[in-house]
Amino acid sequence: MTNELRPLSERVTAPHDLSVPVHQEIARWRPAKEDDIDGIWQLREAMGRLDHPNYLTTRGAIAADFGYSHVNAALDSLVGLDAAGRIVANGMVLFPPRQETLVRSILIGGVHPDLRGRGIGRELLAWQVGRAKQQLASSTKTLPGWIFAYADERAPQSAHLFERGGLDLTRYFLALERALDEPVPAVEPADGIRIAVYTPADSAQVHVARDDAFMDHWASQPMSDENWAAFVNGRWFRPDLSFVAWAGDEVVGFVLSTANENVWKTQGFTGSYIDLVGVTSGWRGRHIAQSLLAAQLEAGRALGHDRATLAVDSDSPTGALGLYTGMGFHAVHRKMAYTLQF
Repeated sequence: MTNELRPLSERVTAPHDLSVPVHQEIARWRPAKEDDIDGIWQLREAMGRLDHPNYLTTRGAIAADFGYSHVNAALDSLVGLDAAGRIVANGMVLFPPRQETLVRSILIGGVHPDLRGRGIGRELLAWQVGRAKQQLASSTKTLPGWIFAYADERAPQSAHLFERGGLDLTRYFLALERALDEPVPAVEPADGIRIAVYTPADSAQVHVARDDAFMDHWASQPMSDENWAAFVNGRWFRPDLSFVAWAGDEVVGFVLSTANENVWKTQGFTGSYIDLVGVTSGWRGRHIAQSLLAAQLEAGRALGHDRATLAVDSDSPTGALGLYTGMGFHAVHRKMAYTLQF
């Protein structure tokens, strides 16, 4: 008897033809194109200022989505235009490559706050779920297939929308903050471990280390070279606030940060966001992560930043939440992950 799954192409029932939504307040629905990047960004800014003012989608992140080889905007995106031609709704369905233990379709987008509560979001979500099912059904892999969507707890309408759309609340992620006017504990890593500022020459080795360190994290998969390059070469990436742990010539840990100055006013303080912290599987338990965090916090304080922020899986198997609270971080918000699993 075997527990092997049948191919996703046999397990997922997907619509053959996907009709665009119909709503009286949307003059036109069509696939997004690169000329829409600014309009989509303006929409995401309006949504973010209301739903999660401490983090806003950058224009560069939206542009990167259009540039990935695994994104077909003609099939994977949709914009809704009002009578004046303004983008007031947008949905994308991302289908990341490098599917080793899980095949994922990720839903992003939403509706302008001025038009919420009128059923547009339900129509858009139904289209996104249909497209996500098409993506999963295109795979012959014998792996679990998940449709993902995320909602900030400060945007309860998103959570209600996903639940009505058939997705289940599956996981909580905590947003943590740490004031930099408080002392940073001095932490020394194990003997033989060297902490150094990240340099572009480290990129390939740190990418490999990231994929190793995150393989036991919930729903994580290896990052494609395109996604990795978009992150470390992005406008807001901060090498001076990113550090690498070395054991000889081997990368055994990392902390990688961004600082988007455009969000400082809305969030009410200056600071950096710690995007990735990890220690490779064979090197845990040696105070490497604490040493990396201490270096990052001291660097931020030297720049005059008010706080450092990050997000963590509330049920992380690596004990990450305890690590961060031990370094002075505290929870301020929650984000929920919703899934439809096959």
